[in-house]
Amino acid sequence: MRLKLGRPDLAAYADRFDVPTATTASPVTVAWAGVTTLLVDDGQSAVLTDGFFSRPKLLAVATRPLRPSPSRIDAALTRLGVARLDAVTPVHTHFDHAMDSGVVAARTGARLIGGTSAAHIARGADLDRVDVVTPGEPVAAGTFDVTLIEGHHCPPDRFPGEITAPVRPPVRAAAYRCGEAWSTLVTHRPTGRTILIVGSAGYRRGALAGRRADVAYLGVGQLGLQPESYLVEYWAETVRTVGARRVVLIHWDDFFRPLDQPLRALPYAADDLDVSIRVLRRLAAEDGVPLHLPTLWERADPWL
Repeated sequence: MRLKLGRPDLAAYADRFDVPTATTASPVTVAWAGVTTLLVDDGQSAVLTDGFFSRPKLLAVATRPLRPSPSRIDAALTRLGVARLDAVTPVHTHFDHAMDSGVVAARTGARLIGGTSAAHIARGADLDRVDVVTPGEPVAAGTFDVTLIEGHHCPPDRFPGEITAPVRPPVRAAAYRCGEAWSTLVTHRPTGRTILIVGSAGYRRGALAGRRADVAYLGVGQLGLQPESYLVEYWAETVRTVGARRVVLIHWDDFFRPLDQPLRALPYAADDLDVSIRVLRRLAAEDGVPLHLPTLWERADPWL
């Protein structure tokens, strides 16, 4: 945290909220629901990362045990048009990613796909459909293949380490330790369309070598507090390595604010979206890659 007041003005980036909107002919769509919750759907099968909808206030996170909010989860699933899911997969297991994952999977009949830490969250929600993955190996989820590739959390990781026992809410935020931090590659088998989802602005050098993705949804939480050299290497180890031809920035919104209120960026004390966009915009221009911000709830077709 740093002592800089205020927060970035999203109105300054109004022209960036322009991911191509899905059409009736789009074979695969992507909808963003805050932080790194993404619904990838072809009308027959659907995969959801995270499914974090409860979004408790900062004061509650700092002072009280947390529990998922059934009403907020149900409202968000309704808004997304989701009744059934093939898989829920947390990008890592901090509360702002995985707190609701087990509940969302139970409500939608989904398997939870992740590492051992995610499995403990699922078991705390009494979910028995859990796949503990082999890193780098694809797992079938309906018409999609989900491949989890080991990465790192962006520094600093305030709750490092693994979860070693079932997490049964209510629990304090510190119970949601980071666990495995994944880069998630989702492949739509019928069309070959691919999407890379990097939930935390962290990377493991060479981890994505040999992988390919058409589109990258790139987490930028805390990225704006890193030295510029870190941002340059992050871009190289993700976007350039997989050859993505479109980039959408995620994990910049204030996740202590509920989804029924207008989104705002994280405060400067926690991140600096202005810095992230300034540097990434330059890198995107060098590579000829469109750089976007997603629109909440909108079904997009980033492959258009």
